[in-house]
Amino acid sequence: MILEARGEEEVKGEWRRRGRGGAFGFGRSVAGEGLLFPPSNFGMVDRGIYRCGFPAPDNLPFVDALGLRSVVYLCQEPYPDVNAEFVRSRGIRLFQFGIEGSKEPFVTIPKDTIMDALRVLLDIRNHPILIHCKRGKHRTGCLVGCFRKLQRWCLSSVFEEYLRYAGDKARISDLQFVEMFDVSCMMQSIHGIIYRYHGCGPQGGRLVYRQEDG
Repeated sequence: MILEARGEEEVKGEWRRRGRGGAFGFGRSVAGEGLLFPPSNFGMVDRGIYRCGFPAPDNLPFVDALGLRSVVYLCQEPYPDVNAEFVRSRGIRLFQFGIEGSKEPFVTIPKDTIMDALRVLLDIRNHPILIHCKRGKHRTGCLVGCFRKLQRWCLSSVFEEYLRYAGDKARISDLQFVEMFDVSCMMQSIHGIIYRYHGCGPQGGRLVYRQEDG
């Protein structure tokens, strides 16, 4: 598998430029629509991949502006009616991977569930895609951390990103899970698919895939 993406330094540079407020900042204005407010802990993971806490009703206009195809929802609870109607009315596909949001330090994060979510995340046909749980910190942080390992980020940079979003709510068990996650377990499921960037300009730089010969 070849997975090419924005490097660690490019992403860190974006963090420094935009700060903790997320990929677009708070109060983004769109012509004719007034101010749009992103969900808590909103940020861009990669081109066409976003993360956040649970979108409240007043965040939905902002989410709408992302032009999503898919949402990865990592909570066990049913999707609220308002959010469910939002994704249904816009033809957005909802993928729910229920992970327990326990604060207990020894609750095991289900590796198979993370792997299933990664398969959805890696499929360009699901992009643009938004990942969220309740706060956008722990479950989302674990999934993004495993995604970074697939991108061959060094572990210190993976942890730095996790801590940036989790803050003082960081959990050692999450960091241990990400550290122990074996990326080779994903190779068979995505064998024969090559991801790379191409294009230039504001519409360029998106993930594409092709079948590998043989």
